[in-house]
Amino acid sequence: MRLILICLTLLLLPLTTAAQQTRTPSHCIALAGDIDGATYVHKASYNVDVAPETVRIHYIAHASFLIRTAGGLNMVTDFTGFTGSAPMIPDVVTMNHAHETHWTAFPDPAIPHVLPGWGEFGQGIDHRVDLGEVLVRNVSTDIRSQFSGIEDNGNSIFIFEVAGLCIGHLGHLHHEPNDEQYAAIGRLDVVMAAVDGGMTVDLPTMMRIVDRLRSSIVIPMHWFGDYTLNTFLDGMRDTFQVVEVGGPALDVSLDRLPSRPTIMVLRPAWLQVQPD
Repeated sequence: MRLILICLTLLLLPLTTAAQQTRTPSHCIALAGDIDGATYVHKASYNVDVAPETVRIHYIAHASFLIRTAGGLNMVTDFTGFTGSAPMIPDVVTMNHAHETHWTAFPDPAIPHVLPGWGEFGQGIDHRVDLGEVLVRNVSTDIRSQFSGIEDNGNSIFIFEVAGLCIGHLGHLHHEPNDEQYAAIGRLDVVMAAVDGGMTVDLPTMMRIVDRLRSSIVIPMHWFGDYTLNTFLDGMRDTFQVVEVGGPALDVSLDRLPSRPTIMVLRPAWLQVQPD
């Protein structure tokens, strides 16, 4: 009988291990040029199943994105409390408080992980949330305070390590990161960057930041019309390919990153109830 129990245990071990949700390690040092000839990411509906080792990114509005994993985890950046008519409770929301369009004081209590990008005034905050399939961490930066001063560490750059990818959301960035902050961020495969040119950093500074990060994919956000967006795009065309995705969402995987650094332009759309 004991021998039988031992044999059953050995047979079940692989099943137990396979059932656990694990994360493909990300190195945060991906170079776009290292993946020659890779095909593009492709457009996708936000609520369709995500392929293994793939991440879906849906531009909701302003600076809010839905990041959805193959395991079904939903994370929303710069969460305002509203994502559209679709009845979805995110697993993780991140927020920044430079303006009310980047956070809410009343997140749904059903959300398991609510991550503000600020702490006590000037103190910043540290997050490192490991959900198995994804690791969410932050790097604090400064913002302008409501009295035209500086709030040290009042903004967070949130980084999502998932499916071997490092995905960064720069938040309401008000200055170029220093060397220590760049080092803490690491090399990002995908970065969401504010390109409004005034409320965050000016466009020349943001162009310099994006150029230094050298991410495989850059997704512009926080733009208030095509004129501002196109000014940013025109300034980056010498070093980045520009692709109009033609919708709000795309799928990204490590083995299909573009071979040349690419700006992927998403058009924001609320999460809507999908017809059967």
